[in-house]
Amino acid sequence: MPAVAYRARSSVLIAYAAFVLMGISASVGAVVLPAQIADYSVGRSTVGITFFTFSAGFFLAGATTGSLMARLGTRTTLVAGAVAFVVADLYIATRPSFAALVAVQLLAGYGTGLVESVLNVHLSELPSGTTRLNLLHAFFGVGALIGPVLATWLLDRAAWTVVPLVLALLGVPYGVAFRLTYPAHDGGAPRTGATEPVRTSRGGGLLAAALREPGVVLAAVFLTVYVGVEMSLGNWGRSYLVEAHHQNLVLAGYSVSGYWLGLTVGRFVISPAAARLRWSEARMTTGCLVGVTVCAVLVWLAPAALFATAALAALGFFLGPLFPTAIAVVPRLTSSRLVPAAVGLMNAVSVIGGSALPWLAGTLGDSAGIWTLLPFVTALALVQLAVWRAVVARMAS
Repeated sequence: MPAVAYRARSSVLIAYAAFVLMGISASVGAVVLPAQIADYSVGRSTVGITFFTFSAGFFLAGATTGSLMARLGTRTTLVAGAVAFVVADLYIATRPSFAALVAVQLLAGYGTGLVESVLNVHLSELPSGTTRLNLLHAFFGVGALIGPVLATWLLDRAAWTVVPLVLALLGVPYGVAFRLTYPAHDGGAPRTGATEPVRTSRGGGLLAAALREPGVVLAAVFLTVYVGVEMSLGNWGRSYLVEAHHQNLVLAGYSVSGYWLGLTVGRFVISPAAARLRWSEARMTTGCLVGVTVCAVLVWLAPAALFATAALAALGFFLGPLFPTAIAVVPRLTSSRLVPAAVGLMNAVSVIGGSALPWLAGTLGDSAGIWTLLPFVTALALVQLAVWRAVVARMAS
């Protein structure tokens, strides 16, 4: 038992560390994308195609995680995800053609999605799973605030290709740690036996049933818009500060880290504070959405770059709790039988917002100017408010 407990604790710590790396990988785009645009001589809308191929790989990972874990086990599936992550970044570091760069994002997204999905499943089957999962996603935020600083420091000294090379090298020890620490299969419900084929065969039916739940569909739309806001600011925030506010390149990179720092601190601070004030999830989220909208307007109308930087960090702070809170209210939107399928659906469709909306923001930046980023984000924030009101109505019904 002590050995089993030690392995379980080790697997949790490795999961937290892995999500730090996932956060770094997700946030370096704000610094690397402008360098790629210059290197490949393409526009924002063109380089934004990589968002779609990455998201397609991520979506595919979510759709195949269950079957892979059943066939290969937790450990092997995690190692496969780590290998895909490392191989994709190593290839990107060779500075391939632009067409190849777009295509390899499919593998990068698949590896990232596989690692994130399996770690979510693993922690959910451990004691205090809810607490562990909240911390897991908070550590993603820790990585997200490190990413722009790391990428800015690297690009100050080398070509952009060194960033994916560093990510690949960091991914190697994680693959080794997965192999040495994680169980072949997680505990909990048996992977084989009389009940497992029934659960597997009904997966599609449960997903279809979740799609027929209006509250679940609304919550999925909410997360789609949320991820679009988060990644639009994360990917294009540096360009906005440089071009619209004439901020120094290095300071703009650090400012985007401030945005990710705000998002991380918000996840650690706002929910406990709301609990002490006895605010409901609905009230807390509404307050955060108002904060997001106000901060977006402040960044948009900021008279100086430093003011815009501060407002951007505050915007991240209010964004922080929105994703985990939307997941947390799912049991109030559907039956307990459909909760796993509903959460899977929400996670899957959220990547659509993470690709389509940043691409649209970049396209608008190309055609009308990067100043359009904040009006675009403000409009999305208002959409979030409207959709959240509809979700709350379903929670009350």
